[in-house]
Amino acid sequence: TLGLAVAQMGPVNLADTREDVVGRLIEMLREAKSRGSEVVVFPELALTTFFPRYWMEDEEELDRFYEKAMPNPRVQPLFDEERKLGMGFYLGYAELTPEGRRFNTSILVDKAGNIVGKYRKIHLPGHSDHKLEAPFQHLEKKYFEVGDLGFRVFDMDDTRVGMCLCNDRRWPETYRVLSLQSAEVVVLGYNTPSINIYWNEPIHLRTSTHLISLQANAYQNAVWVAAAAKCGSEDGFHMIGSSVIVAPTGEIVARALSEEDEVIAVKADLRIGENFRE
Repeated sequence: TLGLAVAQMGPVNLADTREDVVGRLIEMLREAKSRGSEVVVFPELALTTFFPRYWMEDEEELDRFYEKAMPNPRVQPLFDEERKLGMGFYLGYAELTPEGRRFNTSILVDKAGNIVGKYRKIHLPGHSDHKLEAPFQHLEKKYFEVGDLGFRVFDMDDTRVGMCLCNDRRWPETYRVLSLQSAEVVVLGYNTPSINIYWNEPIHLRTSTHLISLQANAYQNAVWVAAAAKCGSEDGFHMIGSSVIVAPTGEIVARALSEEDEVIAVKADLRIGENFRE
C-alpha cells in the first residue's frame, strides 16, 4: 500500500508572496503526514498565481513568476520539512533554465529530499497572440516551450510513479506511455479556468470532462491517478476544483469538497493495479 494524498490549493493572488504560499504547502504537508500519507501531490504552478491569464511584454515582470533553481531559498523550507517528516511530494512550478528557456514543470521529490524525477508539460493549451476581446488570456503557448523530457516513470521510494500536468490529463497517450513503463501511480497538478474563452462551454461540462478523463484512463491503464487543483477565484478569475484520487477500477475514492486549501488522502492498494494488468 501507499499513503497517497492530494493537497488542493485555493487561490494564490498576485499579491501573495512565495513565503506565504510555501507556508500553506507546509501546513498541508503536515496534515497529510498526520493522516498516514507518504506522498503528497501539489498543483500545477503551485507557487504563483496562474500568470498565463495576463498579457506581459516586460521580461522583468514575467521573470518574477519563474524559479531559476529548485530548490531555491524561498522554497527550501518545504524541502526541509518533508525531510523532517519523511514525506515525498510532487510540485508544479514555472521553470526558467540557465539558458533562458521557459517550461511549465513539475518535480518528484523522495523522502530524503532528492529530486528523483522532472517533467516538462507537453500539451500546452491556449494561444500566443493577444486576444483583446477575451475576458482573460491563456498564454501558455507564449510563456512556455513544449516540454522536451517526454513522458517518463520514476522509482520513488519503491513505487513506480509517472508524471504529467494539467491538459496532458485529457489525452490517452499520456497514460498509455506511462503505463507501458510500468507506472503504478500517475500524479498531476492542474489550473483549469472555469470559463472557456474559445467557445461557450458550461462550467459543469469542464468538470465532467476532467473527471471522465481521469477515471477512464485510470481504468484502461490499470493505474492510480492523483490530481491536485489550484482553484477558486484568483483576483476575480475562477478555476475549477474537484481534486481527486482515482483507483485502477476507475472509481473516485477521494474528492475535494471545497475550493480552498484541502487535503484528501487514501491508503492506495497497489495490488489492485496488478490484478488489472494481469
